[in-house]
Amino acid sequence: MKIFKLQSVLAVLFLSVSLVSCSSDDNNGKETTETTSRAANVTAISGPATGKVNVEINYEISFIVDNACGQFDRIADISLGKDTGFQVEAKYPNTTCPNQTPTALHTTYTFLAPSKGTYVIKFKKSETEFITKSVVID
Repeated sequence: MKIFKLQSVLAVLFLSVSLVSCSSDDNNGKETTETTSRAANVTAISGPATGKVNVEINYEISFIVDNACGQFDRIADISLGKDTGFQVEAKYPNTTCPNQTPTALHTTYTFLAPSKGTYVIKFKKSETEFITKSVVID
């Protein structure tokens, strides 16, 4: 009976150590920094006012991040009331940023019109409004 208890205890101990020692970290020995993504307000959209069907048009989007550690993350679809448009999102490291000065950054938005017409590109300027750019496609 003592041998059975000893074997049971050893089996449980072995399984416990095996499960605890397994790691799901697969970063090849590199440290990863956690980041947080937040909306950034767009200050300007610059680019052509005309274009052609199925030809890409690049627009430079200027936006403000909260501090010097902020970086462009992505452009997302959003709605403000009944209006839909885009929002620039910036990512920030979860560590303290030594330079807390708001910084202006730029990114490129590529627009491709499938047909002729006038299109309005809208980017979030504040919590309640968009900044817009119209483009006529021939």
